[in-house]
Amino acid sequence: MEYKIFEYDKYLKPFEADIELRMNNYKRKKTELLGKNQTLSEFANGHEYFGFHKKRNGWFYREWAPAADAVYIMGDMNNWDKTSLPLNNIGNGVWEIFLSGKNKLYNGCKVKTVIQKDGKLLERIPLYAHRVVQDKQTYLWSAEIFDSLKFKWKKNKFTPDKKLFIYECHIGMAQEKCEVGTYTEFRDNILPRIKADGYNAIQIMAIMEHPYYGSFGYQVSSFFAASSRFGTPNELKSLIDTAHSMGIAVLLDVVHSHAVKNTEEGINLFDGTDYQFFHGGSRGEHPAWGTKLFNYNKNEVIHFLLSNLKFWLTEYHFDGFRFDGVTSMIYHDHGLGTAFTDYSKYFSLNTDTEAITYLQLATELIKEVNPKAIIIAEDMSAMPGMCLPIEDGGIGFDYRLAMGCPDMWIKLIKDTKDEFWDMHHIWHELTSRRPMEKYIGYAESHDQALVGDKTIIFRLCDSEMYTAMSKNSNSAVIDRGIALHKMIRLITMSLAGEGYLNFMGNEFGHPEWIDFPREGNNWSYHYCRRQWHLADDKNLKYEWLLNFDNDMISIAKEYKIFDKPPVALHIDNEKQVMIYKRGNLIFAFNFSPVNSYDSYFVNVPVKGNYKPVLSTDSDNFGGWNRIATDMVYTATRDKNKTCGFKMYLPARTAVCLEKIKK
Repeated sequence: MEYKIFEYDKYLKPFEADIELRMNNYKRKKTELLGKNQTLSEFANGHEYFGFHKKRNGWFYREWAPAADAVYIMGDMNNWDKTSLPLNNIGNGVWEIFLSGKNKLYNGCKVKTVIQKDGKLLERIPLYAHRVVQDKQTYLWSAEIFDSLKFKWKKNKFTPDKKLFIYECHIGMAQEKCEVGTYTEFRDNILPRIKADGYNAIQIMAIMEHPYYGSFGYQVSSFFAASSRFGTPNELKSLIDTAHSMGIAVLLDVVHSHAVKNTEEGINLFDGTDYQFFHGGSRGEHPAWGTKLFNYNKNEVIHFLLSNLKFWLTEYHFDGFRFDGVTSMIYHDHGLGTAFTDYSKYFSLNTDTEAITYLQLATELIKEVNPKAIIIAEDMSAMPGMCLPIEDGGIGFDYRLAMGCPDMWIKLIKDTKDEFWDMHHIWHELTSRRPMEKYIGYAESHDQALVGDKTIIFRLCDSEMYTAMSKNSNSAVIDRGIALHKMIRLITMSLAGEGYLNFMGNEFGHPEWIDFPREGNNWSYHYCRRQWHLADDKNLKYEWLLNFDNDMISIAKEYKIFDKPPVALHIDNEKQVMIYKRGNLIFAFNFSPVNSYDSYFVNVPVKGNYKPVLSTDSDNFGGWNRIATDMVYTATRDKNKTCGFKMYLPARTAVCLEKIKK
């Protein structure tokens, strides 16, 4: 069968057999799982069978522990007696008990699973627990029965905007206070800010339960539990419901690439074996992260992970997922140290074809459950077909993160004076795409906000942010930082993808890094929060950056810049000028730090009148108003059939122009 992926990318033709293998693996595994008549959505219902389920006279509890010699449940209801409540082995590694009478579960009842293996009793967290809490005195974790009234959704159906402006966020650090923030506080305090700034989607980190707060949520212990640090399941649902009422989609940062190594809190060694969920031996160990790696070829593991995706979509009404660590999943070396310089690197013995098959099944399931869902891949390798439909030979994601863009900006800012920035290099890095695949552009990642790294504004301004961010202060360093911060965000948003992402606080140049509470900082929350008052203070320059972000997103929406790909009109590397068209706007950038051009010829596609609609040099954004926004420029063609007009292009300034009717 000839797949469209070969039409889109002729360089894939020598690897036709590898794409055929990709598709055959997917078809074979799907048939193996489903037979002839079942759908993936019907298959992915583990959460409806396993775990705790309330009936009229009691509770069913079921668990999958194939290697266990015996399974028990203990908790508040039986005074934590480890062996008084044995589960029955009903076959295929499944254990079951009906709890009623004096052993009946109740709201707030804390429980644990006890696995008997080789004469030992192992305390475990139930695999499908919906709520897991940590004791404040002992610091031990247990499942907690959450039997409150079923949540009443006000907004039962929601359709995300097709053009995404994503606000990446973390519930715990989203408040000003020096403690962990809550779902309710985020709903009440932060969602209105996100709405006012113009973002139409939030991507929430650290929702799936994790024992170590400082892991940013990327070492998951309980896959079906929303983190209890931030509140109850219903409070998270209320946050999502409120976001939907505001027109904001909610994406879950899902972690199926690995799991925390912990045994008493996590799923590792749940039934006493290292191969229940993960590869046995060294293949099951991530060499850099110290975590456990799933066996994506094992049908029971696929069932667990697919059920997990359906659970978050149906139980919590998430609108889709950003899949973390996709590169780590799809290569046996996890992409560590591999330079993906040619296509052979994607199709070799290093490729984990089982993980690719799982991802195809995952994306198909998600669209089956919710055809409007959004699926984003974090893949730094640029695997061909990642964001093409499965029927075209792809893996089925909607978008991939443009991960090369933050790397480019870091390298430029660190290693090259801005008077030597290469315009052709910037254009190439921001516009290089896999054919027919969509990208989410972003200028800086959440990793850059962590201690040990620096955000863009911190790299540009450094210590002067502590002394010269008052509007009454004069600082060439701050002036440069603010100017470049705006230009970098505008050019990234308008070139690097078919959507845009910003990490919480970076829109206004949050001045300090994130440092989770740890022994090295005396368990302080001082740097694990967001200082919103800085952006609200009319006396500080942070307001200018926030104003610009507001207007940048508003203009991008109004002029539909993601509707069409960017078209280069003129790149002048000597003068450090770049002019291009995207959507219904002309973008003109002058990156020169010192040279302003009085009568620079701006190339445009057609004759007519053009007017500025956004200038990074506006005084509302901390500029000097050197671009007259009420000026109309008339484009004509010269004898060489070159179309355009002359205008003043100040140093370190970008301007967006629209074609108007006279």
